[in-house]
Order: sequence, then C-alpha cells, then structure tokens
Amino acid sequence: MPDPAHASLYAERLMTAGQAAALIPSGARVVMGLGVSQPPALLKALADRAEAGEVEGINLYYLLSTAIAGDTVLRWEVVDRIRPHSLFHGAIERRLEARAAEEGRPNPVHFIPTGFQQTPRVLCEEVGVDTLVCTVSPMDEDGFFSFGTNTDYSLPVSRTAKRVILEVNPHMPRVFGDCTVHVSQVTAVVEHNASLLEIPKAAPQPQDRAIGAIIAGMVEEGATLQMGIGALPDAVCDALKDHRDLGIHTEMLTPGLVELMRAGVITNARKTSHPGKGVFAFSMGDRSTYDFLDGNRDLEAHPVSYVNDPAVIARNARMISVNATLQIDLSGACCSEYLNGRQFTASGGQLDFVRGAYASQGGRSIIACHSTAARGTVSRIVARLDGPVTTPRNDVHIVVTEHGHANLKGLTTAERARALIGLADPQFRDRLERDAREAGLF
Repeated sequence: MPDPAHASLYAERLMTAGQAAALIPSGARVVMGLGVSQPPALLKALADRAEAGEVEGINLYYLLSTAIAGDTVLRWEVVDRIRPHSLFHGAIERRLEARAAEEGRPNPVHFIPTGFQQTPRVLCEEVGVDTLVCTVSPMDEDGFFSFGTNTDYSLPVSRTAKRVILEVNPHMPRVFGDCTVHVSQVTAVVEHNASLLEIPKAAPQPQDRAIGAIIAGMVEEGATLQMGIGALPDAVCDALKDHRDLGIHTEMLTPGLVELMRAGVITNARKTSHPGKGVFAFSMGDRSTYDFLDGNRDLEAHPVSYVNDPAVIARNARMISVNATLQIDLSGACCSEYLNGRQFTASGGQLDFVRGAYASQGGRSIIACHSTAARGTVSRIVARLDGPVTTPRNDVHIVVTEHGHANLKGLTTAERARALIGLADPQFRDRLERDAREAGLF
C-alpha cells in the first residue's frame, strides 16, 4: 500500500481524462509518449476538445505514432488544431501527407530531423516543450510511477515540463532502472484500464533467414546485441539460438530478444557495462513481452539520451549492432529513411549504434538489407542515393545482404564499389558496374 502522504498527493491529482485535457491550453507544446505509451483516454479527450473548437494551435511532438494516436489526435479532422511534429514517420504520417497532396492542401505533418539520442535535448532545450502526456504503471508504495515500456524521452521531458499528465494503466509493466517519476512531480493523474497495444510478429522471408544466418556467424559468444524491429532482426534472433552468454544493450527491446532471454541464450553475464542487466530505452511487442518485462530485475530501462550515447554503447565489449537500410550507394553511404521522394521513417538511433558499436572493443556495426525491393524489380544497392544520408560512408562498417557480406572499413572507393556490387542481386550487377565506371570509381 502507498504511504498515506503519497496516497493523498495521488488523490489530489486524480481526475477524469476530460478534466486533465482541459489543463492543456491553446498554443501548448505537447510531447506525446512513443509507441505503446501513447495514452488512449487522454488523447481522445484532447482530440474531442480540438474538434469542438475548445482548443487550437497545439503543437504535438512525438516519435513512432500508433493507431492510438491515429484514431485521436492524428485524425485528419483535428490536425489543423493539433499540429503533428513528427521526429519519426510511420504509416499514419504518410497517410496524412498523401491525403493533403490529393486535396492540394499544405502538408499538415511537420518533420523534425534528429538522431534518437539527441531527442530529449531537442525537445527540452531547443523546442522547449511544456507538457508531457503518456501512459505509466500504477504508483508504488514510495509514490513512484514506472514509465514501463517507454522511458526513452518521456523521463527527461518529465523533469522539465510544466505539466506532467499521466494515464495510469494496470496493464503497463513496472520496470527497473532510471525510469520513474514521483507523484509530487505530476500535475494530473488519469486512471484507464485498457490492454496495451501489441505489434504482430512479421513473417520472415527467405532473404531474412539468409541474412540472419550470415549475421549470426559474426556474433561471438558473450557479445552484446542491439536489434531493431521487423522480420529481419527477428530472423537474426532465430539464428542465434545456439549461442551462449549474449547480452543486451538496445534502444528497443523486441520479442526476439525476449525469446533469447527465456531460452537462456541471453544472460548478460559477460557484459562489461551493466553486467547481469539487459539495458533498453523502449519496448514494443506482444502481451508475452510485456509480461516478461513486469517486475523483471534482469532488465533496466534508461533514457535514450543514455542508452543511445555512442560513448555508453562503446563500454560494452564485443558490441554488435544490427540495423536495416533502404538504399546503399556504391561508396557505402546509407539512406534508411526516404522512399519514393518522401520521408518514410527517420534516422532513429541507427547512427548512434553504428558509431557506438564500432568504437567498442571487438565490436561490429552491421547494416543489413535485402538486395532488392518492389518484388525484385529495384536494386537497393545504387549508384546514387535517392534521399538524405542516414549513415555516412565514413561510418559504415559491415554490409550484409542475402548474397553475402562485406567489411568496408579500410577499403578504397573502388574496392568498396566492387564489394557492394558483389552483394547486389545478379540481375543488377552489370548496370552497377557501368554506373561505377561512369562515376570514375574504377
């Protein structure tokens, strides 16, 4: 049971979602929790106020929106009053942009390029956000709420925002680490019992399994892992089931990593930073993943400003980072966020981990992708990128496709081009050879 003083503070701050949303004035700069931590009741109440014309000019900042936001504050009907400021695009932002283009209206989604590690500073110092809304676990006996699946930028913002409005959900797991906020620092509390958003596991393709096997062959016993989301990282995890004493230091804790912990493959026992603990900034997965997180002292959540700091990442010996990309040019530069002339996702933490893993003793930074896209009709290895550089050629270490792998470090531009052409789908290699010659690479 909570201490009576803490219980009293909680009672003073407890209110309905509508009452809490009314605390957010027109013109507010609001940070919304990432992914699973987006608060359904609060966001609906805020969207209702906007649709009724009771509030306007709200600037909403966030990464990785989900259907929770898509059904409330990111609906077409309210984006003129609640202005989306995305730091990581997804299907919802792309849909809004497409509709605006079809109707000849200005793009309603404002995109802010930034690396994930820098996000807390950008939001708190550069933007100067004043309000946080997110989902947390129930208060403990000492008066602390756990940020659960999403410490990432929510914790740093909670320490600077004028208004901290929390939606307490009994389904949100309680996690450990640097991941709590005290009731005395909270403006309002809303109670809402709802199942957490679950992300279905993507079915791996043959290319994913081939790439997973190649990457697994590079992972030493006792290595520490960072994995992204999707079928390809899941395939890597599947291929690691015969390994031993692996560790976790990752921005995102995935179901694949959790399965390796359950199987005893990941023990964190040989980590050189946070030994015995798996470190993460946020998690998305299924109910089984969230249940595994709840009360698990083998895991620690920390802000992304810490987890994704390349200097912190590098403290883990034998650090292995695995990230996906959309395009690689013949010099090794990667575009991982732009597709068909539009912002598709964002840089996220890719460059953070590329640099941190390579700086690690015995570490390896791996960029992986299928050799083709659009059902085999488009090469992902190209003469020139179609969008911005997410990971510069100076930083790219190992590239993997289903056709093999290449270590680009120490290679000349000509050697890089030849190595990457060898990783391309055979149907595109002759054309890439011609492109390389025309570019004067060899």
